[in-house]
Amino acid sequence: MAKGERTPDTSAGKLLKPPVPAFTKPPQQTELDQKLSVCSKLCFAIGGVPNQVAGSATAFFLQIYLLDVAQINPFQASMVLFIGKAWGAVTDPVVGFFITKSRWTKIGRLMPWMVGCTPFVVVSYFYLWFVPPFTNGRFIWYLGFYCLYQTLITCFHVPYSALTMFLSTDQKERDSATAYRMTLEVLGTLVGAAIQGQIVAGAHTLKHCPQHNNNTTVSTGHLGNGSGAEIVKRIVHSQDFLSDAKELYMIAAGVIGGVFLICTVVMFLGVKEREDPYISKTEKQIPFHKGFFLVMRHGPYLTLTTAFLFISVAIQLVQSNFVLFCTYAVDLRDHFQNIVLTILVSAVVSIPLWQWFLERFGKKTAAFCGITWMMPFTMMLVFIPNLVVAYVVAVSSGLSVAASLLLPWSMLPDVVDDFRLANPHCKGYEAIFYSFYVFFTKFAAGISLGVSTLCLEFAGYDTGACRQPAQVAYTLKLLIGAAPVAFIVTGLLILLLYPISEDVRLRNKLCLEELRKQGTVTSRTLEDLSNG
Repeated sequence: MAKGERTPDTSAGKLLKPPVPAFTKPPQQTELDQKLSVCSKLCFAIGGVPNQVAGSATAFFLQIYLLDVAQINPFQASMVLFIGKAWGAVTDPVVGFFITKSRWTKIGRLMPWMVGCTPFVVVSYFYLWFVPPFTNGRFIWYLGFYCLYQTLITCFHVPYSALTMFLSTDQKERDSATAYRMTLEVLGTLVGAAIQGQIVAGAHTLKHCPQHNNNTTVSTGHLGNGSGAEIVKRIVHSQDFLSDAKELYMIAAGVIGGVFLICTVVMFLGVKEREDPYISKTEKQIPFHKGFFLVMRHGPYLTLTTAFLFISVAIQLVQSNFVLFCTYAVDLRDHFQNIVLTILVSAVVSIPLWQWFLERFGKKTAAFCGITWMMPFTMMLVFIPNLVVAYVVAVSSGLSVAASLLLPWSMLPDVVDDFRLANPHCKGYEAIFYSFYVFFTKFAAGISLGVSTLCLEFAGYDTGACRQPAQVAYTLKLLIGAAPVAFIVTGLLILLLYPISEDVRLRNKLCLEELRKQGTVTSRTLEDLSNG
């Protein structure tokens, strides 16, 4: 009889093998099997580093790179950012669909996706930061490679996010692995900002601007007063400086590509993907469309996704406009890379604090305390734009950045468990939860990036200029201050409706353990009967 088939309920079948041995110590054995070593957690966490390294570089620097180094106009830059993010969002559920159709291999069901796409991610990322020799088709170049990069990074990130559910069935072990992951991902964000910021910092100074007249805007349209020889000299100096900036960005892209390859190899060697040993062998994988409708009707998932959608948009607005803000709104262009590093160092250090806090006071409380902390300090930098305040704001904002990164990925497995309890006979839905969560947050971030860059266009942003009009500075202050605060408040109000409290989470844990024990007993009994 094949494994997993139902045995006819006959007296002869019952006498073939008594069901008693199926009960011998299954809970203890499987509980031990689900414990994760520190090495496994570290290797899993290292796998998430390259995505954050590359994501940090693009979040902080892609917008200013497109405007000041690639020198495409703000409208085209907004289209690249919006369409690229929107395309990446669309690919998330598509990749999720194909993952649900994937079969288990010797290295798992998710690992082949991550390992297979990594070399192509590195190539597409490098060409995203390459300035082609032609000028007329640069918009198409960057749009194409940004969409390609978003597609490939989705093929890596969706299975990696879903991998959490295949490390262990123990909630505590998953939360611990998530804490390791978030710590190293924030460290990856720090590394990405450090690599990109320190290497390309020279590309955004005033070295190529005229020193004798600080009020003169040097660009193709505003060359200032002076003789023809002086104007030509300025143009040649500016072109030399632009060539150096292009080289700096390509060096940074090469370094980050190397980090991507190394981290993926470490994850592949150190992480074992496991199928849930408690799931009954008689369960069948649900069709994608049915799983999609079930997931979209699950209240806790919708509430959590919508809340963190608004919060992630706020964080994205600050990230993408911060370098522009420091460069053109508050005259901190010589310090922005160190301010960014301060934010991320604070975030790395505070991850363990938030992990302790959520275990002590609950995840929902931790989300409110951590993310609310960011609002007053962000407004402080807008109204008191000096260097000391900037570093105070950086340290305080790092606490909120850490909370916004840790909490959604720590709460999402609880939502999956809640769904599992409500739909005990469903299987293969994990990728749907994670892919559509990323879909909604990416799509919203794409809209916010596109709209924010269009706002700069309407404010009169002058591509390649040393200084920008007052309207641009005012717009950047709104994009850094008032807009993120409005999005955060909206997200937190929605999060009030999130129904999975600590009591509900613990109740779900106990109920799932009981269901899994029953599934193990049933599966072993069927195996014993078939082997007898």
